[in-house]
Amino acid sequence: MMISCEKAVKICNKAQYKEASFWDLILLRIHKFICKTCQKHSVRNSKLTSLCDEAKLVALTEEEKAEMKAKIVVKN
Repeated sequence: MMISCEKAVKICNKAQYKEASFWDLILLRIHKFICKTCQKHSVRNSKLTSLCDEAKLVALTEEEKAEMKAKIVVKN
């Protein structure tokens, strides 16, 4: 029934994006109750996610990346 810290981190990351199953969330809660290190990781992970959401970060499209690479190559 007990999961490893490595598995707990994976579930924690999935949970941040609402991709974890109900059973995974139960196992994660049990693990965090026992493991204070994973509990701290979960808190930090939540804070980081909320900060990224507040910043409204946007990734470049593939076309924008290609355009930037082309400009860098021309200048060198």
